Amino acid sequence: MNKFKRLKLACYSSNVSMATVSTLSPLLLLTFRETYGISYSLLGLLVLINFCTQLIVDTAFSVFSHKFNIPLAVKLIPVISLVGFVVYALSPVFFEGQTVFIGLAIGTVIFSAASGLAEVLISPIIAAIPSDDPDREMSKLHSVFAWGVVGIVLFSTAFLAIFGQNSWQWLVLALCSISVAGIILYSGVKIPDLQSDDRSGSSSSVLKNGTLWLCVLSIFLGGSAECVMSQWCSTYLEGALGISKVIGDIFGVAMFSLALGLGRSLYSAFGKNIMRVLIFGAIGATVCYITAAISNAALVGLIACALTGFFTSMLWPGNLIVVTDIHKGGGVMIFALMAAGGDLGASIGPQLVGVITDAVIGSDFGISLAADLSLSPEQLGLKVGLLVAALFPLILVFVLLLILRHHKRCRLCVSEN
Repeated sequence: MNKFKRLKLACYSSNVSMATVSTLSPLLLLTFRETYGISYSLLGLLVLINFCTQLIVDTAFSVFSHKFNIPLAVKLIPVISLVGFVVYALSPVFFEGQTVFIGLAIGTVIFSAASGLAEVLISPIIAAIPSDDPDREMSKLHSVFAWGVVGIVLFSTAFLAIFGQNSWQWLVLALCSISVAGIILYSGVKIPDLQSDDRSGSSSSVLKNGTLWLCVLSIFLGGSAECVMSQWCSTYLEGALGISKVIGDIFGVAMFSLALGLGRSLYSAFGKNIMRVLIFGAIGATVCYITAAISNAALVGLIACALTGFFTSMLWPGNLIVVTDIHKGGGVMIFALMAAGGDLGASIGPQLVGVITDAVIGSDFGISLAADLSLSPEQLGLKVGLLVAALFPLILVFVLLLILRHHKRCRLCVSEN
């Protein structure tokens, strides 16, 4: 298996690059606001551009996977991400004031496209590499993403603290080293043959498979459950529970990411019977969401938010393991559909919480109920939003049971000794 070691490292570098893409803009939003006077609406648009670009790439590969030169696309991932980060970093050089946003948006589109390619192609590459335990290899790949988020947050925080917020361009250029490492690692390696829909059967027959769509729904719900807490944890702890931002970020957001990485690392080392793990995770996440939403104790809420990371850790990669087992040889199209489902959940879930929170804050009933509960409208709105988000992992439990029912002979559905 040593001949695949370099390819695995290249895949891991792509996942670290994905972690950078998902983490970088949120870390720099306040810096852009204070330095260039960019509105919050435009800053929020950067995050939306990221998700939408990845979703477009996912959809393109789910429909036209057989039209692409997949080995070339894989090797271009770090090249595209490098171009995106450089454009992002040089935005103030080519634009001034609020027009810097144009350069930031262009850079975001470019490196988000690379992230979308990685999301679609890296998992099937790992699945195609011969392994004694492919399930654990898949979990290990996704644990790299979680640890990457932790590393990027810590490195970026330390870098900006030492060199100042105005050094953000140098931070981005420093992070380009990840893409450079990927280019070096991918050079000279052979990409395993990945089946596309024209080789694994007609796309129409695959798309008629009901279990596949249950898996897509499952990763949609899992992606929502993970990303709602990862994106709203800091705001909820500060706005609803009165925890300071520093404490909330360190012991809430950072602990969420650490728990996410820990859960995936534990499965990659000891995991088996993925369906049990998924059902356990969905139930645990539901309990954590409800606990965080209804508790007024800051410590309890903080612990619940952090533990959500552990319980949701396998909800995304675990669904990829399940679909790989159920649809053996499904190829790139199935992974693209799963990526699209996960990205859609990661977009819709957090947005829904925001909409519900605003609706409660702006309603007379919400204002009256908040007063009766001795809460501010904002506190009540955030609590209701998080309580509604508990529906994602709760519904996921029933979807997973349906998958079990439709695929009783799946080796993932029975105990492994």
